This record gives sequence, C-alpha cells and structure tokens, in this order.
Amino acid sequence: MYQPPHFREDDLGVQHELIRAHPLGLLITAGGSGLMANPVPFHLDANASEKGTLRLHLAKANGQWRDIQDGAPLLAVFQGANSYVTPSWYRTKQETGKVVPTWNYAIAQARGPARVIDDAEWLLRQINAITGQQEGNREEPWAVHDAPEDFVRAQLKGIIGVEIEITAIEGKWKVSQNRPVADREGVASGLNEVEGQAEMVDLVKRYGGLEGNH
Repeated sequence: MYQPPHFREDDLGVQHELIRAHPLGLLITAGGSGLMANPVPFHLDANASEKGTLRLHLAKANGQWRDIQDGAPLLAVFQGANSYVTPSWYRTKQETGKVVPTWNYAIAQARGPARVIDDAEWLLRQINAITGQQEGNREEPWAVHDAPEDFVRAQLKGIIGVEIEITAIEGKWKVSQNRPVADREGVASGLNEVEGQAEMVDLVKRYGGLEGNH
C-alpha cells in the first residue's frame, strides 16, 4: 500500500479497532484460480498471536479456500470511514484557488500465513464469535442456539473455516492532516453537514488536532 509518512497509522490497537468496527473485509488471494477477492465477515482474536488472528468461514462451493489450502498468498483489507472532500470546504480555495478534490479514508490491510479448517466444532465457535460480535449491542440479541440444532449442524456442513495469523499489518488514515489548519476546520465543518459522516468528522478533528477547538 502506498504510504506517505503523514498518513501512516502504526498503532496496533487503532488498527484492531477499525477491524472490529468494520469486520466485513475483502479477502484477496492470488492462487491457482487466479486473482480472487471476496467480501467476508471476519472475527479478530487480538490475543491469539502477537499481532492478532483473523478467523472466518467460506462456503465450500467457493474455490478460494482451495487456493488458500495450496498456499496462495493472501491479503485481508478492511475499509473504514471514507468520504469525498470538495475543494469548496478549503480556506485555501478563497486565498489562492490552488486546490483539487480528494477522498478521505481509513483503511487497514493484514497479511499472514493461513490454514484451512474443516471441523464442525471450530466452525461453531467461529460462528458464535462473529454472531456475538454483531448482536451484542442489541436489546434482544439473536444467538446461534436460537436456531434448531439439527438445522445449524446441516448449515455447518456447507462451510469451511480459515484462520490467518497476522504477521504484517498496515494502517492508512488519510483524513486531511496534510492540509493547513484552516482547511482541516473547513473539511470538518463541511462533513458535519453531510449525512452519515460523523465518524469521518471525528477522525478529521482527532488527527488534525482540532478537538480542543470545538
């Protein structure tokens, strides 16, 4: 990933936080089937290895797991908040006009050795973990055991597990921190008027040193 120094985010805790908040990652492999990418919900176990371990499952009909079993290199990509940034929000536009549009985003990418797991009990634990992660904040959370046991067992026969020990992880938080302070303030103010951009507004303020000014 192209990494200008001012956009790097090397804090493992921050990277993990993004993965937990945006667990639908893109699993990319380059194997015998060619270049393949599938969106998959991941569960992160931060304590299972030095940089964390990712666990997921794939449909057995999805040939990507066979490439992983054969040792295909893989990349897991997690896209966090993102937003278009219009030059109209920059103070610099009024001062010089020398501005262009851009896109703000936060993203994490993870790599590491993977193993394929065809074991019903492991799969059940993985399904329980990812379900609990997503259902935990609901007033009446749904649990896997709410479904009939024989139905769950039948569903498990159609999937296969993958575990990735993270050995390399990169974070890139491109959130206007390379702009002058007045431009950052303009971006935060502009995004605050755009529906669904509260997370990006928070990132622009936090990484742009603006929190104390608002």
